[in-house]
Amino acid sequence: MRVLVVDALALVLYIVVSLPAMTGVGAHEWLGLGIGLVLLVHGAQHVDFAGHLLTSRGAWRAKGRILLDAALVLSVAVVVLSGLMESGTVLPAFGFYAEGYYFWGPLHAASAKVLLALLVVHGALNLGSAWRLAQRARAKEDE
Repeated sequence: MRVLVVDALALVLYIVVSLPAMTGVGAHEWLGLGIGLVLLVHGAQHVDFAGHLLTSRGAWRAKGRILLDAALVLSVAVVVLSGLMESGTVLPAFGFYAEGYYFWGPLHAASAKVLLALLVVHGALNLGSAWRLAQRARAKEDE
């Protein structure tokens, strides 16, 4: 059940963070760091599943999932790094400033769109698993 709580938290935070017009840029930047941490925990919780997929024989579907997960990790890293590098709130709070806004800004926007597309695919592929986990957790609570 703890895994589902982290998954739900990651989804809600992602939705909020992906709408900087709703939160304001400063909150968007700080929440972006938070979602980066939550997504790191989410990935760590599923490392055993990735290991299982890697050891499965000849399953193209499993290999595709591993590639998708690798692409997600990479895109999250690029979104968080580029967001930090163009930050007008987080970096100055620590006394830093990064040059190259005209590089980091477009990279952040493009990588955020790639991340969204990958997350939609990831969510669709894992919806059945999440549903089964929720059903099992509910059944345990009823016992």
